[in-house]
Amino acid sequence: MSTLSNTSTWYIYILCCADGSLYTGITTDCDRRLKEHNECNKLGAKYTRPRRPVVLVWSEAVASRSLACQREHQIKQLGRVKKLALINS
Repeated sequence: MSTLSNTSTWYIYILCCADGSLYTGITTDCDRRLKEHNECNKLGAKYTRPRRPVVLVWSEAVASRSLACQREHQIKQLGRVKKLALINS
């Protein structure tokens, strides 16, 4: 059985980068993805590679990849102040 089946829990997450910028993404495993962002040049996002270390500051679970993508898009449309309010809520 694939770990990426339709019944997997997906997460939307926000990272705080070493330069203070915020990065938003989706995954099925926050711990694995954080490690990839911090340690792996092939699997970590191009944006986060020069901004290491990154710290996971917020995550939210959803039931499907589709919902995760929709929520990620909503969050990416927010300005920094609203993202920080979301993180602090």
